Amino acid sequence: MGMLCAVSFNRYGRLYYLDPGEFSPQVGDRVLVPTDDGPEVAECVWAAQWVSEDTSGFPKVAGLAEENDLKRDELLRKRKAEAKVAAKKLIKAHELPMKVVAVDHVLDQAGTGSARTTIYFTAPHRVDFRSLVRDLGATLHCRVELRQLSARDSARVQGGIGSCGRDLCCATFLTDFEPVTIRMAKDQDLPLNPLRISGACGRLMCCLKYEHPLYSAFAASAPAVGSRVTTPDGDGRVVGHSVPKDSVIVRMDADGSRCSCSRASVCGPRKAHDERYDQP
Repeated sequence: MGMLCAVSFNRYGRLYYLDPGEFSPQVGDRVLVPTDDGPEVAECVWAAQWVSEDTSGFPKVAGLAEENDLKRDELLRKRKAEAKVAAKKLIKAHELPMKVVAVDHVLDQAGTGSARTTIYFTAPHRVDFRSLVRDLGATLHCRVELRQLSARDSARVQGGIGSCGRDLCCATFLTDFEPVTIRMAKDQDLPLNPLRISGACGRLMCCLKYEHPLYSAFAASAPAVGSRVTTPDGDGRVVGHSVPKDSVIVRMDADGSRCSCSRASVCGPRKAHDERYDQP
């Protein structure tokens, strides 16, 4: 048990959880977050509070941001904006099929020559950008790196709103992309319309993976569609499944009406039922 707070580097961006340590940041406070390139300024969006989980593995807040930290952060954002504009102009001038997604910039520490700009982009195929890198380096006066992102990584970096109305999973809490197949959509009886089952990245929605184990377990134990079953209201034939309700839809032999029966109350296929209970 320990304390955690949540911070974000961009407004409505991905949340990062930190151990506040000796500090007590409140919502709206600017804090210093340890990174590979040194402490970076982020905004606290969830005040420090006690949680039941073990917090020993979480990074700790490096401190509260001071005036010089805020000025450095403002300069960093300015350099990123300048690099993004320059990259777009030069990409257009070189007529390359690239789209700038995000920019990272590491400031020069006291004139040591360590300034570095990393530009993330998407492209339909591999791109020869060697001449672009040279021109960017001459324009930005620093070392420039270009990294191509996949469709899913691009959605994670840019963020957005999914068809469910919530922030994209990949931009909020997903850390790894697990394989998602069209079979998962079929098992959940979803329409195989790419517009209905694709996410903002254009790939199959990651959330298809969430409920698939539930559908697989239901299919393994529930009578198949077309099977004859016995229900508390009489005999009938299975015509559908309702996995969220853990029930099956049965058309009754008596009057042709349909009823929803819980999976636990429906016997197995009629043949198995007869073999078990009608033996002499």
